[in-house]
Amino acid sequence: MQRLILLRHAKTEPRSEAGDDLSRRLTERGRNESAVMACVLDGAGYAPDLVLVSPAARTRETWDWMAATFPKAKVELRKALYDATPEEIEGEMGQGTAAAATVMVVAHNPGLQELAVNLLVDGGGSHSDIERLSAGFPTAAAAVFAIDEAGRGHLEALFHARDHREVL
Repeated sequence: MQRLILLRHAKTEPRSEAGDDLSRRLTERGRNESAVMACVLDGAGYAPDLVLVSPAARTRETWDWMAATFPKAKVELRKALYDATPEEIEGEMGQGTAAAATVMVVAHNPGLQELAVNLLVDGGGSHSDIERLSAGFPTAAAAVFAIDEAGRGHLEALFHARDHREVL
C-alpha cells in the first residue's frame, strides 16, 4: 500500500427504526456529504483500488453513494471494522491489501481519528496537523496518507465535507 484514505461515515440518523446502532442509516445531509467527498477525493486524484467497509448500514451507504465515482475499486466488508480500535483497524489494513496501491477504510470514530493521529505522530507529522486532527474528525471527513517504505504515514490531505458543499 502506497496510500491510505481514512474516511469516517457521513451524517446519520440518531436512532434506527430497529433500535440498534448497526442499523442507523444516513440522513439526506449524509447522502449529500458522501457524494461531495467522492467528488473531492476524485478531483484531488485520490481513487482507491481497495475499499474496506464496516458492516454498519451507515458505512455501507456512505460507500454506496461514492461507488459510482470509483467503479474500479474492489470492495470488502470487514466485520472487525465496526467499533474498532486503531489497532484493530490497522490489523484489517494488513490483511489482503498488499496488491492495492491505494486503500480506503470507511469506518467509525473514535477509532479512525485515533488511528489518524497515531499515524501522524509515528510519521513525524507537524504539531499543527496533529492538533488539527486531534481537535475533531467529523462525519464525512477524509484523511489521506502517503505510506513510506517503512510503513509510516505522512499526511497528504485532510478534507471535510462541510468545506466542499459547492462541489455538487
